[in-house]
Amino acid sequence: MNKDQPVSSLFSCNDLPAGEQFDAWRETVSNAFVPLDAKSYTVGTFTGELLTGVVGSLQVSEVSGGAVEVCRMPDAIRRSDPGYVKLGMQIRGYCVLTQDDREAALIPGDFSIYDTRRPYQVSFEGDFAQLVVMFPHELIHLPPDALNDMTARRVSGRRGIGGLVSKLLVGIAEQPRGVEELSANQQLSNGVLNLLAAALFEQLGCESNVQPETNRAALLLQIKAFIDARLYDPELSSHLIARAHNISPRNLQKMFEGEGTTATEWIRRRRLEHCRRDLVDPRLSVDP
Repeated sequence: MNKDQPVSSLFSCNDLPAGEQFDAWRETVSNAFVPLDAKSYTVGTFTGELLTGVVGSLQVSEVSGGAVEVCRMPDAIRRSDPGYVKLGMQIRGYCVLTQDDREAALIPGDFSIYDTRRPYQVSFEGDFAQLVVMFPHELIHLPPDALNDMTARRVSGRRGIGGLVSKLLVGIAEQPRGVEELSANQQLSNGVLNLLAAALFEQLGCESNVQPETNRAALLLQIKAFIDARLYDPELSSHLIARAHNISPRNLQKMFEGEGTTATEWIRRRRLEHCRRDLVDPRLSVDP
C-alpha cells in the first residue's frame, strides 16, 4: 500500500455533474485498490462514495455505489500486479464475486476473499455498500498454495469464526472517521489476519490444517473480546473465562504468559484503560 496515503480520505461523486459521476467513481476506485475496469448498470444518476484508511498493514475501505460490474482483467494485471489479497464484506445490498471458476453470493455480513494476481469479477445488482480490506498476500498465515483454494468462497458473518471476523470488521468500520490511533495498530491488523485465516479454514472444513499459532492467536482474540464485553461484570474471573472457552485455567494462564502478563492483570489493565477513556470523554462530563 502507499506509505504516503493519509490516515483516512473520503471521495464522493454525488456533487459532480451527472455525466461525470460514474467516470470519477471508477477512476477513484481503480486508483485506491488496483487497476480495474467497471461498467455501470445503474438507471439514471450514479452516486457513490469511497472512504479509505489504514489499520496497521491493512488498507480498510468502505465503498458504495449503484448497480455496477467491476472486473480485473489480464491486461490490467500485466500493467500492475502488486500481489494483494482483498476481502469484501457486504454491508448493504447484494453482490456476486467470481474468481477461479467459483462464485460467492454475498448478503450483508457475508464476506469472501479474492486475489488481485488473477482475474476476478464483482457484480452488484443494485445500490450497495461494501467493506474492502486489502493487504499483501504474504501476510496471511496460510500454507503454500492454500490461498488458491479459498478465493470466491462465501463465509457467513452470522456464525462460527466468520461471525467474529464480521463483528471485528464492523467495529473497525464504525470508528470515527480520521481516528489516527488505528493507523499504527499493528496488533489489531495481525488479529484480523489471524481470525481471517481461521475462518477460511473453518469454511473449508479442514481446521486440523490450521497452523497452531493461528489457532492460539484466534482463540486469544476471542478471549480478549469476551473480557472487553464483560469488564463491568464483578463475577468476571479466570475460571469463568476458561469455562466459557472450554479450556483449563492453566491453559488460559499459559496463553497470557505468552503476552507477558496474566489473565487477571489483563482484566485489571483493560478496566483501568476504560476508566481513563471515560474520564477524558467530554460526552460523559457533568456540568457544575
